[in-house]
Amino acid sequence: MRVLTYSNYDEMSAAAARMIATRIAELSEPVLGLATGSTPIGMYSELARLHNEEGLDFSGTTTFNLDEYWGLDPDDPRSYHWFMKEHLFSRVNLDPAKTHVPRGIGVDPDAECERYEKLIEEVGGIDLQVLGIGMNGHIGFNEPGSDPNSRTRLVRLAQQTVDVNMAKGALDSLPGHALSMGIGTIMEAKEILLLANGQGKAEIIRRALLGSVTRDVPASLLQTHSNVVCMLDEPAAKLLDLS
Repeated sequence: MRVLTYSNYDEMSAAAARMIATRIAELSEPVLGLATGSTPIGMYSELARLHNEEGLDFSGTTTFNLDEYWGLDPDDPRSYHWFMKEHLFSRVNLDPAKTHVPRGIGVDPDAECERYEKLIEEVGGIDLQVLGIGMNGHIGFNEPGSDPNSRTRLVRLAQQTVDVNMAKGALDSLPGHALSMGIGTIMEAKEILLLANGQGKAEIIRRALLGSVTRDVPASLLQTHSNVVCMLDEPAAKLLDLS
């Protein structure tokens, strides 16, 4: 695992966007795994700028989002469909037919998860998967205790996760379940980019990167992947000894 630190959030976000732009330029039909939450917003803004000002072309790119809340319509502002449209999809030239987010309503959850796995398989897997990290170490919505071999499935969210996400979005309510790529699905990506910012993430980053590999800290399982880049701002890296 390569760990790269940056002086602030904006520098980290720009570096993450440059990494994605490089992969898009290198690959004829890149497949990106995308994340939501507050951490990647700066990266998405920089990708939009690269598209609008420097001609970064997304037309050949396919995307798969990690997760979606169960029970939310895509037009619900709390949904991750809405988030992605707001922060990236409407701002670049991605083909809507190639942007995939799990359907959180109007479908059988098991069938939807199976469909999602097949879509990923049909395009040859994910080239670069972007991840954030939850306060309890979750990646995607794989909460502590998740099976390291798990696939896309309906999951029950930890109350801490729901509370943190409501607070970040100034929301009164969020569903307690979601559809999420499994850890096994995530670990099959050819390359993984883990992003974290802020002093509040420093302790869980220390545990994930330097602690024991354990399902109690799902992000620690990334230590076993052969191609991970972790980008942190200085506050998030403050407990790491990188000397």
